[in-house]
Amino acid sequence: MMNKMKHTVADFKELKILRSLIVLITALGLYANTASAQESETYSVGDPLGLTSNGEFQPISSNVSVYGAIQSAESCIYDAERELIVVPSMGDRQNVQVNDAWVSLINFDGSVHTTKWIGVQNSNQRSDLNPPLVLNDPLGSEIADGVLYFADRDGGTSRDDPSTAVIRRFDLETGEPLEDIRIEESPWINDITVAEDGTIYTTQTGDIGPDGDPQSWKVWEISPEGSISEFAVGDPINVPNGIAIDTDGNIVVVNFGNPDVLTFSPDGELLKTEQAVQAGGDGIEIMPDGTKYISSVRQGGISRIRPGESAELIAENIPSAASICYDSDNNQLVVPMTSQSTLGFIPLD
Repeated sequence: MMNKMKHTVADFKELKILRSLIVLITALGLYANTASAQESETYSVGDPLGLTSNGEFQPISSNVSVYGAIQSAESCIYDAERELIVVPSMGDRQNVQVNDAWVSLINFDGSVHTTKWIGVQNSNQRSDLNPPLVLNDPLGSEIADGVLYFADRDGGTSRDDPSTAVIRRFDLETGEPLEDIRIEESPWINDITVAEDGTIYTTQTGDIGPDGDPQSWKVWEISPEGSISEFAVGDPINVPNGIAIDTDGNIVVVNFGNPDVLTFSPDGELLKTEQAVQAGGDGIEIMPDGTKYISSVRQGGISRIRPGESAELIAENIPSAASICYDSDNNQLVVPMTSQSTLGFIPLD
């Protein structure tokens, strides 16, 4: 009886050792699989339209044109190196689905080059990428020194979830996410521009309406070293929306609350006040000769202000004419029509 008991205990110890070895081997296998999965989840961007067969990508036939790829786009920016229009779509808003935005590449005629370049992965996959991808509600966009900028935000998933302004940055060549810039004192930002020295200016549109708080109307300045400060607050800015740098390096702000187009020196001095034909200003493009084009998202017109002249309307009745961009290779304005989820094209004289 005793010998039999000793034999059983020995067997039990051997079984425990065997089980430990099995657990160790399994853990090592899981580690290897996890490491392999992490390697496969390295950040990647989407391909132009086409198919991959037998492991080789083949572009779509040149006689096929595809239109679409846009959902609630608030801005666009022209990539002169690629000769393509970069368009950020917001997708579902934060209170519906976080991290659902994407970036499309569009040809000069409005046809689709790449449906989803940045953001080809769905929102549930993006946090597992290396580096992770976050793109929530992109509004204004800019390209400067090989970097693609978007005015975005975190939070705002519900009334109880505070929103924080974030500037997203991506490598323009690879689409890889770069370091974000958070503006902790701002709930959200609208348009964005970058000076030659790397200084970033971005508008905080703030409260909209007759009872809006002027202290919520701001232009933020982020130095090349990363310090964040208020560039302008309240009057004369009035619900500021579009922003751009002119040929002299001055900062031009488009008001939404009135037709004013304001030019500030880099020191914050108001140098000039011009007026668009319509209020409700959104986007602005400034030509090399100083001519300004301003879109009115509220009234649907495109104003042109030539140096020293009054504004004139060159296009009108464009639904939700948001933050325009200029296609320099084809001499045309591109107008995101947010409510229509499409783009309008205006050839210039």
